[in-house]
Amino acid sequence: MTDPIQQAHGTRSSVLFIAAALASPLLLITPALAHHFADLSKLQPSVLNGVLSGLAHPLLGPDHLLFLLALSLVGLQRRLGWALGLLLVGLVGGAAGLIWPGLPGAEGLVAGTLVVEALVLLRRLPAALLLPAMALHGYVLSGPVFGWTTMPLAAYATGLMLSQGSLLLVALVLLRPLASHLAPAKLRWFALGLAGCGAAWAFSAVAL
Repeated sequence: MTDPIQQAHGTRSSVLFIAAALASPLLLITPALAHHFADLSKLQPSVLNGVLSGLAHPLLGPDHLLFLLALSLVGLQRRLGWALGLLLVGLVGGAAGLIWPGLPGAEGLVAGTLVVEALVLLRRLPAALLLPAMALHGYVLSGPVFGWTTMPLAAYATGLMLSQGSLLLVALVLLRPLASHLAPAKLRWFALGLAGCGAAWAFSAVAL
């Protein structure tokens, strides 16, 4: 039989791990603006720099990172095929960003997807709304590379797919079993924190 003390300790450790994973992006005080690794590092467009930019880009935006990690809470009762669907939708959104760039207010809308995700967690909205939310994230992530030549652009798309796929894998394979130990009250607190971050970043994106 499982020792109740060890089980309680494991549950507390799981909660702390989930809290640290979801709260770490909040330490970044910058508003939800998509910054490009190549631009920040003054790199010239190339295949290598394209891959590096694609890998790094979801990690540089706290809104993107938090959205992906919080999917571990949304996906508790869902099959892993759901993650593949989200990844595909994100790639479609990225392609749309290259074809029709410059959607007004896109950064604010991306921050607002955190509020949508929180309401999904609270079962106030259907989970299907996360599909257009993921597409919007892909759209914004592709925006800064508009104007690149074909090879660096293809390299960026490859790096971005690997990065988002890895984050989804971490969220839905590694974090999801830990998230299953969260009590409903703690889940509500996470949802409220998520909504608060989304609302604050959306306001910052509109105000700046």
